[in-house]
Amino acid sequence: MSESRYILIVTHAGRPDAVTATLEACEQLVSAGITPVMTSDQLGEVRGMAQTPGQGLAVNTVAEVGVDCSLDDLELVMVLGGDGTILKAAEIVRESQTPILGVNLGHVGFLADSEREGLSDTVKRAVAKDYAVKERLTLDVEVLVDEKVVYRTWALNEATVEKSARERMLEVVIEVDRRPLSSFGCDGIVMSTPTGSTAYAFSAGGPVVWPNVEALLMVPLSAHALFSRPLVVNPYSLLAVEVLQRSAGHGVLWCDGRRSTELAPGSRVEVKRSEKSVKFARLSQGPFTDRLVRKFSLPVAGWRGPAAQ
Repeated sequence: MSESRYILIVTHAGRPDAVTATLEACEQLVSAGITPVMTSDQLGEVRGMAQTPGQGLAVNTVAEVGVDCSLDDLELVMVLGGDGTILKAAEIVRESQTPILGVNLGHVGFLADSEREGLSDTVKRAVAKDYAVKERLTLDVEVLVDEKVVYRTWALNEATVEKSARERMLEVVIEVDRRPLSSFGCDGIVMSTPTGSTAYAFSAGGPVVWPNVEALLMVPLSAHALFSRPLVVNPYSLLAVEVLQRSAGHGVLWCDGRRSTELAPGSRVEVKRSEKSVKFARLSQGPFTDRLVRKFSLPVAGWRGPAAQ
């Protein structure tokens, strides 16, 4: 590691509010003696958009990852955007496993730890290293055809097998620990981590799983079957979905909505816990229940609860 301190900023450069937040964060980091870092494409998008002399100087100080420093030099990733931007950041630092600190500029922003109005304080705490690092389990994903691996990837939230044609169902058989469980026609199957239980799996009617619970989820999408309940299984189980030869069309595998590949009839998707985790920098240690209430604006009026300790 070099003696200089580097913090990678990943932003949603297509949104003016995210660009403004990026310029503010860069200026504050430079003032604290820390070098902000960006990818070459994002740095090119942000350059020339400075609104003050201080921001202009800060942008000119930004280092380019892979050129001026390596991923291993990074102490933290600060993400300015929504959950999609955080998933992008997780993809960038997959190998270096740098902690990710999210500032929500999106809608729900479930993976983020602070909001736009708290940006200045968030940067101060990043500079002071005033945060706790928590690990989230991820998935290793393989696609096999004729027992040969033809595609490998990973997922933080979920790996989803979906139909590729709107008018046709996908015929699948689902499997847990190398034993068949059921076959049916459906729109797809979501295989999720606890982190992903508040994402696609949540929309599909799956359970919310607390992040400190180690488990894997399998949630059918619009299955034509009597037994199509969401499953919660051992974190070391092997989940699999086979696209049956009788399927009228092809399927598609999506991982975190970012990486995809086509699934021909006969394809097999295997999902298991990865040895690599994703690290998140957390500013608060409050109960996950409070995060659910806050992020989803859940009604709790009338709750009396236990006496304050």
